[in-house]
Amino acid sequence: MSIQLIGVNYSRTSLALREKLAIPEARLPEALEELRQCHGLLEGMLLSTCNRVELLARTQNDNADLRGFLCRRAGIQRSELEPYLYEYHDEEAVRHIFRVASSLDSMVFGESQILGQVKRSYGAAKAAGTIRSEFDWLLPHAFAVAKRVRSKTAIGSSSISIASVAADLAAKIFGSMNQTTLLLVGAGKMSELAARHLLAHGATSVLVANRTFDSAQALASLFHGRAIPFEDLHDACHLADIVITATGAESAIFRREHGELFLKRRRNRPMFFIDIAVPRNVDPGLGELDGIFVYDIDALQQLASTNTQKRLGEAEHAEAIVNLEVERFYSRMEARRAAPTILLLQQYFENIRQSELQRIRGRLGELNMTQEAAVETLTRGMVNKLIHAPMVALREADDHGRDSMVHLLHRMFKLEEPTVSRLRPKSTVPRHQQPRKLSAL
Repeated sequence: MSIQLIGVNYSRTSLALREKLAIPEARLPEALEELRQCHGLLEGMLLSTCNRVELLARTQNDNADLRGFLCRRAGIQRSELEPYLYEYHDEEAVRHIFRVASSLDSMVFGESQILGQVKRSYGAAKAAGTIRSEFDWLLPHAFAVAKRVRSKTAIGSSSISIASVAADLAAKIFGSMNQTTLLLVGAGKMSELAARHLLAHGATSVLVANRTFDSAQALASLFHGRAIPFEDLHDACHLADIVITATGAESAIFRREHGELFLKRRRNRPMFFIDIAVPRNVDPGLGELDGIFVYDIDALQQLASTNTQKRLGEAEHAEAIVNLEVERFYSRMEARRAAPTILLLQQYFENIRQSELQRIRGRLGELNMTQEAAVETLTRGMVNKLIHAPMVALREADDHGRDSMVHLLHRMFKLEEPTVSRLRPKSTVPRHQQPRKLSAL
């Protein structure tokens, strides 16, 4: 059994490749159902954001084809993915998911959005039935680690996010943002955060377009703005000086021909598009037009790097917290994995103790309370000493050693057969292809 994490992120993978690998939220249930069918998979979760696509899995014998799953979903060859892929196992995989949830691996060091994204991915996997057992311990532990990092360090001392970096970029481009109109395309949290930051920088009016008009109206009302029906987006877009796009669309909403129309209607007054969506909502060709400036998620990295430098002083403290929590997690999991067999072993010896006391009680005659307590203490002490060594050995063993010891103890003492949770019914896999049975967790 192994915990594995494979993925790509902003630091080593182009936006173009991340777009191919990205899994829109609407298609996440479908992707999780496909993941469920991977042979050898016990548990799995997918995390897809504008900066990363990661697959966290618990597998039998490292034999689940996780790379193949990502390539099939993206429609790419392994040779296209392999140079950019990172992979972690067991303790390093746990450390990585703790660091991601704590925003120590983010483009914007200390940003607050990633924790919510990890929580939503966990919720989707729970709903799809691809998480159970160990990951029901691992992910809540990751959330607790993230909370502790933010409360014990200053990496989250101010509200920093991709949206705020985008707003800083817009303010830097315009200088003064007085009398500027902002168009939000998409009514999600990122759009709301971007609007708040831009209004703080001096933007004066807000337009909102979203496929669900009610959502557009709700967001526009927060800023005393105006909602635009999504079908009227291209007709109204020229009214905006700054366009922030953050939708789950799988193809570009704005293309070069749209830009030519906008410039004509604006009499060549410049427009700025800040595209914080993956896949991109704005075709890069739009930025080739004179008077239109396009910035995508990777263009924000330089500003994000500046922010990271300011917060690196807190990194050492945060990393120490993560390392300590990795150790704590494994200590708890080791005890949990050994617990079912330890309980069965304790019950086995307790039954023998009770049986022997019952058998010999007639020969002991009538005992007073002090004598009864002495017999109870003596026999319990003997049982505890007999099972102490195997209990300690089980708790301290690694996965392979624990599996062997569990099966040996179950055979020696005829304990109940250990079982392991599976994502797929046994009948769906031919007998000759079924992996060997694992011990109880």
